[in-house]
Amino acid sequence: MKFPKEINAYCPKCKKHTKHKVKAVSKGRNRSMAWGNRQHTRILRGYGGKVAGEKTVKKQGKRQRVMLVCSVCKASWQRVIRGRTREKIEIKTG
Repeated sequence: MKFPKEINAYCPKCKKHTKHKVKAVSKGRNRSMAWGNRQHTRILRGYGGKVAGEKTVKKQGKRQRVMLVCSVCKASWQRVIRGRTREKIEIKTG
């Protein structure tokens, strides 16, 4: 999905509509010490075989987010584009 490099959006800090630069937001790294990761590595130890079975459920699309940066006050925040979609966001160039 293509998205413009600059949009006119409401800035809550300036309390008016201003030009905003748009950046794609990437997912952060998983926590290695999260409970699910610790459980998974514990179960995989030994000769138990593979844990995860066949997936019968279709995967749900991710929410595509963009980072908006106000050109006046430089404040930034995220905005969700469209709800859930399988398409990755692509910032238009030129």
